[in-house]
Amino acid sequence: MQGLQEIIKQVEKKYLTKNTADFGPGDTVSVSLRILEGDKERFQAFSGVVIQKRGSGMGKTFTLRKASGSVYVERTFPLHSPLVSEIKLVRRGKVRRAKLFYLRDMSGKSTRIKEKK
Repeated sequence: MQGLQEIIKQVEKKYLTKNTADFGPGDTVSVSLRILEGDKERFQAFSGVVIQKRGSGMGKTFTLRKASGSVYVERTFPLHSPLVSEIKLVRRGKVRRAKLFYLRDMSGKSTRIKEKK
């Protein structure tokens, strides 16, 4: 069983992306996505607060939450996806927990997170 896990790690290693920014929960991140429309390709930015990071290896994902008008939108991105072209750290947030699901019950100014110095 241990040998099978090592083989899977070796196969996954060549598909892992190296250019990921170092970020965590509470940080504000901007993600550039490659969008294919027919034969055209364009980039679309999605910027928001990181609510959670989960998984390991190829299955590692992170969830962003942003306000779009008065509606809040959450989107989960695979960290090692070829469609995620760039991850930029906008600002570091000061939080004391790994999963920020309590932000779902808040809106407006109460969702602000202090900046880490």
